[in-house]
Amino acid sequence: MFLGFLWLVFALLVFRVDATSVHGIAILTGIVCVAGAGLEFLTAAAASGWWRALRIVLGLAFLVIGGLAFAHPGNTFKALAAIFAFYLLFAGVFNIVFSLFDRMRELWWAQVIVGVVEVLLAFWAAGNFGHKAFLLIVWVGASALAAGITQIVFGFQLRSEGKQAAAD
Repeated sequence: MFLGFLWLVFALLVFRVDATSVHGIAILTGIVCVAGAGLEFLTAAAASGWWRALRIVLGLAFLVIGGLAFAHPGNTFKALAAIFAFYLLFAGVFNIVFSLFDRMRELWWAQVIVGVVEVLLAFWAAGNFGHKAFLLIVWVGASALAAGITQIVFGFQLRSEGKQAAAD
């Protein structure tokens, strides 16, 4: 639930950003990619075999992308807008499929709603509706909001299952 709260705070901060702060979003992307590279390298230390190699390659890719984000913030923003549409599509489809296969949970329908919203945002993001900078900020904020809600729902589900397991 705490992670969900952090996503909600991030969504609030994103929605407060000025639509002209393309440079700031690109720099934030670089910071996130470099941090992701660090996490992949840490995880690679605990992995073995092909997983270790995959983690190292992914960490190197994150480092390169982070460096490019710092070097070319304008291009980073355009690429981020295109990539974000695919992220929303895959995340939405995953949420829909996973929740439909896991209908034993009480709040499975909430994840379906989040998935549908993500898919709709993906198609909106893929279109050229003008004002791309403003729309990207809205997409990032909306997906952070969806991630926060999803994490909070999962937290309540885990809490409920933990209480039920303790009662058995």
